[in-house]
Amino acid sequence: MSLPHAILTALLEKPSSGLELTRRFDKSIGYFWSATHQQIYRELGKLEADGLIRALPAEQPARGQKKSYEVLPAGRAELERWTSATQDPKPMRDTLLLRLRAAAVVGTAGIEADLRRHLQLHERQLAEYREIERRDFPPGRDSPQDRLHHLILRAGIDLETFWTQWLAHALEEFAALPDGRAAGPGGAGVTDGSASHGGAGTTPPR
Repeated sequence: MSLPHAILTALLEKPSSGLELTRRFDKSIGYFWSATHQQIYRELGKLEADGLIRALPAEQPARGQKKSYEVLPAGRAELERWTSATQDPKPMRDTLLLRLRAAAVVGTAGIEADLRRHLQLHERQLAEYREIERRDFPPGRDSPQDRLHHLILRAGIDLETFWTQWLAHALEEFAALPDGRAAGPGGAGVTDGSASHGGAGTTPPR
């Protein structure tokens, strides 16, 4: 249900066409909730059919002109309901951590290089977030809306900082492995009954 609520949020910030929404998702909302052009247009149709948004009348009707949408009172009420509702954190699912678990059984061929690639990607994203912070949140910009937007950005900065630090540590661990490979089944690299943060640790077989 989150994509329609993301669209309602964006339209309350500024009435927009589907194309404009796509561009805004690419530049801002997409940093934490991505959506394709087709998904956005599909959700716009559903929201309009449900009476939560409406297409604005064109100032000068023209063939092929893109429709802009605004949120109706029912749409605002739905967004207020969703925003105030209690939601539990989602369980963590990360393919990279699962691959590391598998590597402890079948060996680590290829993973170290991919860890380096992931580190570069996270470093690049972190640099981009920090540039956005420098550009868009100078000292003194502290309206309630700015503070909440900055809080969202700080979440991205903190997450990317975590991943860059963790990946750097992971590469140090790989460098210390015998012959650069994890032990296989029954070897020293696999332990029973241990667990680590994020669910990456090993557990007794069932």
